[in-house]
Amino acid sequence: MKVILLQDVKSLGKKGDTVNVNDGYARNFIIPKKLGVEATGANVNDLKLQKANQAKVEKEQFEEAKALGERIETLKVMIPIKVGEGGRAFGAVTGKEIAKALSEQHKIEVDKKKIVLPDSIKSAGEFDVPIKLHPKVTCKIKVFVEPE
Repeated sequence: MKVILLQDVKSLGKKGDTVNVNDGYARNFIIPKKLGVEATGANVNDLKLQKANQAKVEKEQFEEAKALGERIETLKVMIPIKVGEGGRAFGAVTGKEIAKALSEQHKIEVDKKKIVLPDSIKSAGEFDVPIKLHPKVTCKIKVFVEPE
């Protein structure tokens, strides 16, 4: 029996795949647990429409991320940091502070988890910080860390 998977099934395949399974396995396990549906003509057409819609949505998200990335590339963010004797910083600048400064200074909301900092910034200066907006779109923002 041909079945369209509605969820990932470990030994069969990924969501949206059409797989051939034994009739009993489909009737007793896959269909009752809502892991898949029988591959009838209507269900196959629904799957095609869903895939086309998903591709369209992914393309729109990619275009939005690309446009936002180009805008972010031109921006600079200033972050003050408290400095003690000898120019040593108290604390560090993390992705959370960069996201907050970007929001306050330029009205652009970016999730702190998308800001890729291998280590937090612990000194004053100019840094290029990568932001991963989409799996295919990564941009860099200039961060200026100034002593307070």
